Amino acid sequence: MSRIADARVVRYPDSDGKPMGETPRHVTLMLQTYGTLDQWFEADERVFVGCNNFVYYQEGNPRKHVSPDVYVVKEIAKNRQPERRNYKTWEEGKGLDWVLEVTSKSTRKEDLETKFALYRDVLCVQEYFLFDPYGEYLRPAFQGYRRDGERFVLLSPNEGRLESQILGLILEEVGNDLRLIDPATGNRLKTMRELHAENMERTKAMEELRHENEERARQEARLKEEIARLKENVKSAKPRRKKKE
Repeated sequence: MSRIADARVVRYPDSDGKPMGETPRHVTLMLQTYGTLDQWFEADERVFVGCNNFVYYQEGNPRKHVSPDVYVVKEIAKNRQPERRNYKTWEEGKGLDWVLEVTSKSTRKEDLETKFALYRDVLCVQEYFLFDPYGEYLRPAFQGYRRDGERFVLLSPNEGRLESQILGLILEEVGNDLRLIDPATGNRLKTMRELHAENMERTKAMEELRHENEERARQEARLKEEIARLKENVKSAKPRRKKKE
């Protein structure tokens, strides 16, 4: 490839080197929500769940990008080859369907103004949720918006809960945490950490049961050996009758 042709290649970086979140709580919430949604949509090959990676929305201009904390796109392939390292709207054929921003002091203005307009007018987001885990910068701390034509309409919470039509789930503010609820069962979805803990407990229980079964088998083997030994002792202890002459 010539130097002239090479100079025309547009590169779309995968990262800007900035930290994922402002505090450990912000990072935990992002990863927890991402992991829970990824698990929820695991069996659906037409749903892609992304987290904090670059979303490019103007071909040929790598400066036109945004990094949603967590987002969901429906009706596209979950997996692509080569693997997605970022998200390009012109390659995927659509914008984003659902976005969550875990807002903070440094991102509040951007989340409520710049990203708000970008998600609404350019990326055609259907639902936009914001959560301030410490309740310091956003009033109320948990907010949700749904597209109505060309505008976003603020959703009305029900006892701290907001329903997402895109996800088919209910989102609940629990202190400085955010949990997802299956409306069909009313149960909170397990986080990856909770699933891991349950798996560890299950593995531990199975290991204990295996040890119990092995010990029971050893005891039964020893019992059989003892019974066989006793029978042999009884047999050898019986007096022999003299043969008649």
